[in-house]
Parts: sequence; C-alpha cells; structure tokens
Amino acid sequence: MSSLPDADPVPGDAYSCDAIEQVIVPRARDIGGFEVRRALPSAHRQMVGPFIFFDQMGPNEFLLGAGLDVRPHPHIGLSTVTYLFDGEIMHRDSLGVVQAIRPGAVNLMTAGRGIAHSERTAPELRATGTRLFGIQTWLALPKSHEETDPSFKHIAREELPVIDGEGKRVRLILGSAFGKSSDIVMPHETLYAEAVLAPGAVLPFDPDVDERAIYVASGEIDIAGDVFGPGRLLILRPGDRISILAISNARIMLIGGDPMDGPRHIWWNFVSSSKERIDQAKADWKANRFERVPGDAEFIPLPD
Repeated sequence: MSSLPDADPVPGDAYSCDAIEQVIVPRARDIGGFEVRRALPSAHRQMVGPFIFFDQMGPNEFLLGAGLDVRPHPHIGLSTVTYLFDGEIMHRDSLGVVQAIRPGAVNLMTAGRGIAHSERTAPELRATGTRLFGIQTWLALPKSHEETDPSFKHIAREELPVIDGEGKRVRLILGSAFGKSSDIVMPHETLYAEAVLAPGAVLPFDPDVDERAIYVASGEIDIAGDVFGPGRLLILRPGDRISILAISNARIMLIGGDPMDGPRHIWWNFVSSSKERIDQAKADWKANRFERVPGDAEFIPLPD
C-alpha cells in the first residue's frame, strides 16, 4: 500500500523499543449490567491528546431477552465517540435523536453545556440474541468549547476514509493520517483510526501529533521485539517513529492529538476545567434541569 510506507526504525530496533513510554492495563467497570475495560483515565495518565475516557465494550454475547441497558444519564464538557466492531447499539438523546450504530460507523455526540442520552439493545435484537464488541471514547473539549450547544452526528461506514492493501486496512475516524483526512471537524487536533492487520503486516505510526497511543483490541503485535496482546494501551513517547508488526490477525486503535489546554476534573459523567462547573452540573441533574430523553422515561440518579 503505497500510502503506508514501511519506515525506520523497523521491528527489533532498540530506538523503537524506547518509544513506548507506558503500558496501561485496563480495569473492569460495570455499565448497565455490562462489563467494560477502561484504559483511560488511569492512575498515572489522565489523557492522550483530548482522549480522557477509553472503554472497550465486550466482546460479549447476550442471551435471549438480554442486552445493553445504559439508562439516560447526563454529560457536560466532552464529546463521546462510539465505534463498533460487532453488534448494534440504539442511541437516544435529549435532542430527540434516535440512531442505531452498527460496525464501522461513528456516533459522535458533543455534550457541551449539557446533554442526556441512553444506550440500549433494541427489542428486536433481544428476541434473537446478539453480540457486542466495540470502543467508546470521551474527548475533552477545549475550554473555548466546553459550553457549546449540544449536538449529535452519525457518520456512516461508507463516509470514512479507508486505506487498504499489503495486509493492512486502516479506517480513519478523526483527523489526518497516511495521506487521508476525515471529514469530521473537531475543535482540537485529534487522531483516531482503526487498523486491521494480517499476520506479518507492518504499519508505520509517525509522530504527526504530539501525543499518541496504540490500543490492542484483538490479536498480538510486535514493537521492536516486544510483543503485546489484547487489552493493552501503549503510550508512545513524543517524536519517536515506530513500526507495528502484526504477529497474528490483529485489530488496533490509533489515538492521539495535541496536548489539552490544561488538566480536567472528572466526576461521574461530567468533564470540565472547572470544579464549580461540575458542582453546577450535579445540582442540575439532581434538580431535573437537564432536558430528558424522549421515549426513555428511566434515568440514572445522581450518585451519592
């Protein structure tokens, strides 16, 4: 694939090995009776670029009658990006949007000053049984956009740029890489891509953004002689060029961006540069001042 040249340093090069700054092992969390593996934030790393939450959902197979049930809940100060490898989720929000997301498509919800949404398995899928496997990330908004109006955008699978060849298929979700650019406009420099690699394929990952990481969703990869399996977030040092060698069939996520304009406070589903703003969001949800989700009467109460 001519737009994905294999670049030095190659696998086995000691300089490349030094490019890995930190390896994060996700911890298990329960959401709506469904376990996710959360890589960000971690004890030693809050963000990679704007990425402040990184959850792997599944792989999971639901029994007949069962499914995902994340009741309506609020957000401020962030954008959520949902991307599936398998299964389907029905999104509903306080803007009145009802949108099913399926593998290869993107649901981008910007909370800004405040939004509520739910994520569930549709009744017709519960009747037949279904699987779920994917990634949901939260992107902190820059201070200039924390109080923007809430919005939602669905991007179909066919609208995302794809680079395909030589045992590599890269689907670009956000930002620019490998000579392609996503049409999705973000308020902060962001890179987000899925790469599916056949055994023996080599993918270069150049330092086009200041902060970068690789998440191994499935399979095994080799970076400079070190092998990493599923459920590992590899934080890369700024400025180092690396090559990723697939040991087996592998699916990885490339994430990154410019450093955020300062740290963020996180409490429950709220992200903000201001503790006072989070306190206000708590009070607003408790006092029922957020817009509710049409067609979904339940809600998650404010945690104690």
